[in-house]
Formats: sequence, C-alpha cells, structure tokens
Amino acid sequence: MAAKKKAAQAGTAAWAAGKTSRPYVQRIAEDEELRGNLLTAYESARKAYGRLTNGKSPAKAVFDDKKLQKDIREAAESIRDASVALREAPQKRKRRGSGLGKLILLAIVGAAVAIAVSEDLRKKLLDALFGAEEEFEYTSTTTSPTDAGQPAGSAS
Repeated sequence: MAAKKKAAQAGTAAWAAGKTSRPYVQRIAEDEELRGNLLTAYESARKAYGRLTNGKSPAKAVFDDKKLQKDIREAAESIRDASVALREAPQKRKRRGSGLGKLILLAIVGAAVAIAVSEDLRKKLLDALFGAEEEFEYTSTTTSPTDAGQPAGSAS
C-alpha cells in the first residue's frame, strides 16, 4: 500500500514539474537564439571539462591554461544569455484594444472623411449643431439715386 502511495506522489510531483516547466520548454523550442546559447554553453563546458581532465592538476590548469579560461568564459556568458532570455520570456500577450475600441475608432475616422467629402452632409451637421439656417432675401428700404426718378443716362 505504501508503494502505491509513493508512486502516486511521484506521479503528482512529475505532473506538477511538467506543468511548471512547460513555458520554458516551449520557449526553448521556439527561440533559435536561446537554443544557440544553450548549445554554445554545452560545447564550451564540454571543451573546458576535457582540458581540465587532461592529466594536469586542476588548479594549475585553471590558472595557467588560457584556452580553458576562454572555454569557461564562453560557457558562463552563454549560460547567462540563456538565463536572461528565459527569464524575459514573452508572457501571454495582453489584448491592448478590444474589437469594440477599434470599431469606434474606425467609425470616427469614417465619419470625418464623409463630412469632409460631402457638402450635403456638412450642411445637415451644421443645421443639427447650430439650428437650421433661416433663408431670407434682402430688400433695401432705401432708394438709390437711379431709382429717384432720374433716368440713368441723363445728367443735369
């Protein structure tokens, strides 16, 4: 009975670990630069390990072997770049604007264009905003010198 309980706990722990690591695995699968950094780190660490275990004392190899130092530096830089890329993995995109906002913006732009193009629409808009324009004809109440009874061509 205890073995079944341990197996169930191990399965639950594995499931939780898989669920937690899924974004990282997905990021590694999608990001070519991240994969390159991980591959460079692995190759540099493998070379450094080979140089470290070639028969010399490890302390002497670390301090004197320039190629070993270069391999260790490359491995550390690649691991750092990969960890930064994993930490800054793109989160789920938040929708910035909803479809309704885009629709309202499109309607406003369309209305502005329609008003700019159509004279009748401009008139209706002005009438709605400022009231209907009153039509009137101007008739002068004063008489001009030509209307005063003198013929237009005669001079006195």
